[in-house]
Amino acid sequence: MIIPIPDLAPAATELFLLAAACTVLLIDLFIRDERRWITQVLAQLVLAGCAVILIATASSGTAFTFSVMFIDDPLADALKLMIIVAVSMLLVYSRRYLADRGMYRGEFFTLTLFSVLGMMVMVSANHFITLYLGLELLSLSLYAMIALQRDSAVATEAAMKYFILGALASGMLLYGMSMVYGATGTLQIGDIAAMIARGEGSRTVLVFGLVFIVAGLGFKLGVVPFHMWVPDVYHGAPTAVTLLISSAPKIAAFAFFMRILGEALGGLAADWRSMLVVMAVLSLALGNIAAIAQTNLKRMLAYSSISHMGFLLLGFLAGNAFGFAAAMFYVAVYVLMNLGTFGMILLLARSGFEADQLDDYRGLARRAPWQAFLMLLLMFSMAGLPPMVGFYAKLTVLSAVVDIGLVWLAVFAVMMSLVGAFYYLRIVKLMYFDEPVDTVPFTATADARVLMTMNGLAVLALGLLPQPLMAWCLLAIERSM
Repeated sequence: MIIPIPDLAPAATELFLLAAACTVLLIDLFIRDERRWITQVLAQLVLAGCAVILIATASSGTAFTFSVMFIDDPLADALKLMIIVAVSMLLVYSRRYLADRGMYRGEFFTLTLFSVLGMMVMVSANHFITLYLGLELLSLSLYAMIALQRDSAVATEAAMKYFILGALASGMLLYGMSMVYGATGTLQIGDIAAMIARGEGSRTVLVFGLVFIVAGLGFKLGVVPFHMWVPDVYHGAPTAVTLLISSAPKIAAFAFFMRILGEALGGLAADWRSMLVVMAVLSLALGNIAAIAQTNLKRMLAYSSISHMGFLLLGFLAGNAFGFAAAMFYVAVYVLMNLGTFGMILLLARSGFEADQLDDYRGLARRAPWQAFLMLLLMFSMAGLPPMVGFYAKLTVLSAVVDIGLVWLAVFAVMMSLVGAFYYLRIVKLMYFDEPVDTVPFTATADARVLMTMNGLAVLALGLLPQPLMAWCLLAIERSM
């Protein structure tokens, strides 16, 4: 019996990342604590290597490998590049924070690399099993990272909640996949889409399976009514880990939605669209209203994340190339804004001071005027005010919703966005119009300062010139559909 050797070229980036992450893990065993920066540099070099391979092997075509379970297409290339950039920025922002809390260890960097590997597998999955393997690799890495601060009872509690609820969501997702398999006899995304288009398989079983799959996806994205883990995990996890949870995995979750709903179950759009409408409305309402009552900035951003994911779902409702491109553009913009906002918390934090209370930002403009200005840009963008890129991101998803005739939903989203503007502008008011409570001078590493400046100005620049990023997203979607 001759076993064919699969073409490894489409998965070159993932194979390099796996080998490099294992190598970094072994090298870290021989590095002393005072030279732990070497592990961080190695992690950054691994990410840079992944980016080089990704760009060198990118093409406008589609390639399959591993028995058509793995796909390499323009959409996968674009999303992987976003993930690499986001995680690389995270490592720069979090260096001093980790060192001050005794978490500057090899485990953080290796788990981060393995989580990136899980996200990349999710992005390139062309089979339900591949999707699930990538999701679990990502989830298991995050469970361990949340509990990395072993002396913190809050972090341990957050890790347990995330683990238990994540296991429940994974079970629902698997059950839904099994029902789809029972109805179609296959788990390959292309074959499922073809069978649904031909009207084959039990539609009743497919719809029941769809309900469980959407529930599992809703948990991973953190939308209502599957949001219960978001505030506690965002608050309880170390801020560096919270930044990871709230940024790059959102890109992988978008890919998960795209592969399952946009490609495999696109023929059931009439069924999953009604579910997404309910989830989007509830997320927009609860996320924005609950955020108003928060005094902890991380919890406020957690509820803000719920509302932003509601906006993301609006793009999926269209069920066409423009809607998917609008959702992709939105998730890219949200990750950029989130990196800057949580990055500012990391830069302001110091040993014994988390900088996660709203009162900690009173009078920030007096002791760190440039950082306060960058935070102002980020808050304006989060609120969706022009000329920031957040305004254009919301405008694109609203346009996609209006195009399919759901004008009432677009009006509701705008109203909830106005509610959300209150708690974002409240931070601006605290920074510029209140007396400072914390008078300690602002200190941050030079690389983090430069990156924060680039992050904040990118929000403004992309708001003035959003067309290149939007065109890139639309091109990636059109070439992959």
